[in-house]
Amino acid sequence: MPTSYLAPKGTPVTLLEYEYGGATLIAETFGEGEHTFLLLHGIGMGRSVYLDVVQRLDGRVIALDLPGFGEAPEPTRNLTMERHADLVAAYLRHTGEEPVIVIGHSMGSQIAAELAARHPSLVAKVILAGPTVDKAARNVASQARYLLIDLLGERPLVIWRGAREYLRGGPHLIRKIRATIVHEPEDAFVRIDCPVLVLRGEDDPLAPMSWCQAIIDAIPGADLKVIPDHGHGTLITDSEPAARLIQRFADAR
Repeated sequence: MPTSYLAPKGTPVTLLEYEYGGATLIAETFGEGEHTFLLLHGIGMGRSVYLDVVQRLDGRVIALDLPGFGEAPEPTRNLTMERHADLVAAYLRHTGEEPVIVIGHSMGSQIAAELAARHPSLVAKVILAGPTVDKAARNVASQARYLLIDLLGERPLVIWRGAREYLRGGPHLIRKIRATIVHEPEDAFVRIDCPVLVLRGEDDPLAPMSWCQAIIDAIPGADLKVIPDHGHGTLITDSEPAARLIQRFADAR
């Protein structure tokens, strides 16, 4: 059985293992409110890294372990970003949890973009946090170098949580990284027609300002907010600035 990682003690929580098309995700759902936030984690991560940010959001939370990450079993074959989005969409239709405000971090931002573009009726708003992959650096070497640079400047808690989840990500991590690199999220960006907020840590080498600017140029009405003194892990620890911007964006009419 899946474990509850995020729900505050005493809060009713639903844990669901959902299979679709040969892939399985784990969902932890709890809380109440006007908004429903769907959290999509980055490469090598899992829903447990979002312990800090979910405590700061006012609304219902759905946090996922995507196939092969966290507690979710390895899929029968590697998933593209598009297939990830279709799996998440099938889950949302199965549970009736829509429309949702999607928060995608790193790889999760690529899946969030595909979800909004491919299944617009399921998505109310989108937050792209530390969006990847910069089309000027779509190779494993560049992404590994940027990740190392980011980790050297990160807080110990980010490094600990990230290392733990990367180890749990299993031996297929390089193959999964390649799936993010071959994806071209700009093809999805131009098809998104809901409100979009791009969040960038000021010191994030994996989401350079030039790439974030290209994203907001591609999505009419999209907004960009830069969070000072943060890197790529802006949602993982010291998440108050990001959570405040997300909540303000969610509450806006």
